[in-house]
Amino acid sequence: MSFIELPLHGGRAPKWLFNRMVRIGTKIVDIIVDEYGEKELIRRIGHPLWFHALALVLGYDWDSSGVTTVTTAVLKKCIKELNLDIVVAGGKGKAALNVPLELEEEGDKLNFATNTIEALKKLSRIAAKVDTTLIQAGYPLYHQAVFCTRKGEWCIVQQGMNVNTKLARRYHWTWASLNTIEENPHSGLLGYRVHENVLNLVSPISRNARKTILDLVRENPRRIKRMLYEACTPTRGTILEWLGIKSQGKFKEAGERYRLDPRKVNWKILERTYQLQPRDYEELLMIRGLGPTTVRALALIAEIIYGDEVDWKDPLRYSYAFGGKDGIPYPVDVKLMDEIDEMLSKAVFDKKKREQLLKKIKGILRRGNKVYYLVKFY
Repeated sequence: MSFIELPLHGGRAPKWLFNRMVRIGTKIVDIIVDEYGEKELIRRIGHPLWFHALALVLGYDWDSSGVTTVTTAVLKKCIKELNLDIVVAGGKGKAALNVPLELEEEGDKLNFATNTIEALKKLSRIAAKVDTTLIQAGYPLYHQAVFCTRKGEWCIVQQGMNVNTKLARRYHWTWASLNTIEENPHSGLLGYRVHENVLNLVSPISRNARKTILDLVRENPRRIKRMLYEACTPTRGTILEWLGIKSQGKFKEAGERYRLDPRKVNWKILERTYQLQPRDYEELLMIRGLGPTTVRALALIAEIIYGDEVDWKDPLRYSYAFGGKDGIPYPVDVKLMDEIDEMLSKAVFDKKKREQLLKKIKGILRRGNKVYYLVKFY
């Protein structure tokens, strides 16, 4: 996870710049494939910081939402011009919606196995669903691109936009980083703002809640409806009042987390889900119409009714080591800075303790809610 500002920049990349980006990008891609192979190219595209660095080398603005959309379009054109054995599908807006069809068309041109293309189509749907329903940070997706080699090494690059802040967030997936779709599936996230009260169901902390949600959708939705309305009856008021949260400060803090109108839950989809009886999250996320509000309702039931812990911390983490001099994203932690300085001094002058001390530094990931070290992608 990383921290880079990505505000919305409207308009298109000028033709004179885009064409030059493609010319230089084609040479870079050609050299990487020649030296390391197509697998390494896919792995690098799936790394948020390498992807961003490529955009800078190609001359694009470092702090633009277009870093994602334009660089993806450049890579797509470069790969096609080099006639590489790589299927590329998707892009911004309508192109993202055409991923399944484009995967079929490109797969047919390159004579990819049908089962490979079908697996990619399924994976693209699941990845989009995870980043809009299992993670709810206010960034609806508007961009998705899928890259895959004939041997099955793949990566997905997708981006969402927060309409209120006009900031973007990029999500990267790769075959190398994915162990399970419902827990820490990303190779990395990249964005600007860490938000409060983000529903994070892909966190290990939410593991029991995820199990309860899967159990709930296999039960008659009338029971779920009864529990939700019990927590939101007119006599009781809101969920917050039902929970006994009365103080203005706590009310405001919990309002974003527990605000839910049962009437906005898609009860028809829950009825259909009950009939389908999904066995796991792969089957659950493939159900069309199961959206963020419905999943949020299930998460609240898991937490409030059954007592399962839900992680409400944003999966995006700052990569600042000690803070910033202007207090952004937070003031410099002088005490921690001096502590690390002392550790490094010992590491420099005492070779025997160097490895031990560096491991200790690497292990300091948090203090409070702040993350001080960049989380490794691989």
